[in-house]
Amino acid sequence: MSQFPKDFLWGAATASYQVEGGHDAEGKGLSNWDVFSHLPGTTYQGTNGDVAVDHYHRFKEDVALMAELGMQTYRFSISWPRLLPQGTGKVNEAGVKFYSDLIDELLKHNIRPMITLYHWDLPQALQDKFGGWASREIVDAFDGYARLCYERFGDRVDLWSTFNETIVFIGMGYFTGQHPPKLNDPKVGIQACHHVFLANARAVKSFREMKINGQIGFVNVLQPNDPISDSLEDRRACEFAEGIFTHWLYDPVLKGEYPAELLAMAQQAFGVPEFHPGDEQLLKENIVDFIGLNYYKREMIAHNDDINGFEMNNSGQKGSGRGLGFKGLFKTVRNPNGVYTDWDWEVYPQGLTDAIGRITHRYGNIPIYITENGLGAKDPIVNGEVLDQPRIDYLRDHIKATADAIAQGADVRGYYPWSFIDLLSWLNGYQKQYGFVYVDHENNLARKKKLSFDWYRKVIESNGETL
Repeated sequence: MSQFPKDFLWGAATASYQVEGGHDAEGKGLSNWDVFSHLPGTTYQGTNGDVAVDHYHRFKEDVALMAELGMQTYRFSISWPRLLPQGTGKVNEAGVKFYSDLIDELLKHNIRPMITLYHWDLPQALQDKFGGWASREIVDAFDGYARLCYERFGDRVDLWSTFNETIVFIGMGYFTGQHPPKLNDPKVGIQACHHVFLANARAVKSFREMKINGQIGFVNVLQPNDPISDSLEDRRACEFAEGIFTHWLYDPVLKGEYPAELLAMAQQAFGVPEFHPGDEQLLKENIVDFIGLNYYKREMIAHNDDINGFEMNNSGQKGSGRGLGFKGLFKTVRNPNGVYTDWDWEVYPQGLTDAIGRITHRYGNIPIYITENGLGAKDPIVNGEVLDQPRIDYLRDHIKATADAIAQGADVRGYYPWSFIDLLSWLNGYQKQYGFVYVDHENNLARKKKLSFDWYRKVIESNGETL
């Protein structure tokens, strides 16, 4: 008998910039990533999403493959500048039609759409006009964009999330400078993060005001942090890391407030976040309906007297990353007994069960979707077949970990592996593969089912019983 509820949703996920291509097709405006990825030295081997895997022109072929896979739901994001080339104002009807047609095609195949409103591709026009997330003006702009999406798609889509992985687009955009807008300014970053929470609350408020028949959530990285030793210094450093990576990102959307100790520290050190009248009430009154969890790895944490910065492995050369450190606070360190991917991410399925337990302990029995989980790897091709057995092993162990969390009482409602198809992995280029479907970049982006495709089809068919 399956450990998963009868109505459990099995799907997969992608994001607009990573799959669509059509970067300037039919009136689409520039996104921040359209600009950033063309700057010298920003991405692995200068890769960009101008064409990506051309989902914009091939979505019917891709949806047919989703149907063959047996997917019950598909999580995708909308490109804000495809709908609103200037970020606000005039609507690009061709962009609206693309997503409307995609939704209809999914529904034709009984695949339930889950829309992410923001998966990092900001209209460049808003970055140029007022500094993007650094300005409070973004809150009104995002709310206008969200309302447009609800108006055009809300009659057919009942699962929505506002933002994907704020820790990444704010952390790497404003703290480490590895994503657009390439800043190293904690003060601006903390305030920008506040604007994200306000924009989320406004979009949730509008969703309910417009009486959209569905649920709206927020998607965060789920990264459990454990101390490398039992020393007081390492345990304290780990508490701080858990506070930043988890409580700071989850409390405002699930409790409607910041963690008090961290808020006091931020305001003492940088004078931010700056609250305007009504901010606290807006956050408090617009808690999300569910939380989406993106789980890939856990981190081991140590106290830190030396490292400041972040050296990320974007090449897939194991051991080339140097981790993250905030001097005087904490640093990430390698687990000497851990199993790591080529991109230096620890493979630790138990961490998914543990971290879901931490979420339910802190926030109660909030509905949960596993909105991303997967293995980034260089998949071997043998006699024309893509033999991604390590992906099967990874997903099997994490599906079991999800089942364990459900057995412990967590309200987990769906599982979306990252990703349906091989795609542009941001800074890592195309060589970091995640999909059930391979894309041949030497042969007109031809699609090919991997070994994992048939395996996952059987998982879905058996509601997680056949692993």
